[in-house]
Amino acid sequence: MKNDAVLEQFYASFQKGDAWGMSNCYHDSVTFTDPAFNKLKGKEVGAMWTMLLSRKESELKIEYSGITADEKSGKAHWIATYKFGPQKRKVVNKVNSRFIFRDNKIFEQVDDFDLWTWSRQALGPIGLLLGWTPFLRTKIQTMARESLDSYLNDQQG
Repeated sequence: MKNDAVLEQFYASFQKGDAWGMSNCYHDSVTFTDPAFNKLKGKEVGAMWTMLLSRKESELKIEYSGITADEKSGKAHWIATYKFGPQKRKVVNKVNSRFIFRDNKIFEQVDDFDLWTWSRQALGPIGLLLGWTPFLRTKIQTMARESLDSYLNDQQG
């Protein structure tokens, strides 16, 4: 399978809410980086998508475009629209992804989005006032990590 087909499969699985299909596109030694989760490795990456996709109340909608890939690297643009948190605030998160491939699998994924824009939508007034600060960035990353760790512990127990 060519790497652009790997990305097509990845995002088509994402649209369908198929975390297993997404995880199947990853190399066993994958690394993932984004502004919210910071850096994840190996099985943590697939677990993150499984956790996020299991939140049925979010009404997730995924759109993707601009997939390009060669034998070493690739990129894509995607937009996630969903409801976040107890207030069910609408979030439209525009993400640019870069990929490195190994053995026709995603070996490295770096997702880039504006965390301040995300925090204004997801957190309301707090995000508007503090979303640009290192304090809130660290708080968001800590909460995302704790959420993933809790999910992984629940899956093992």
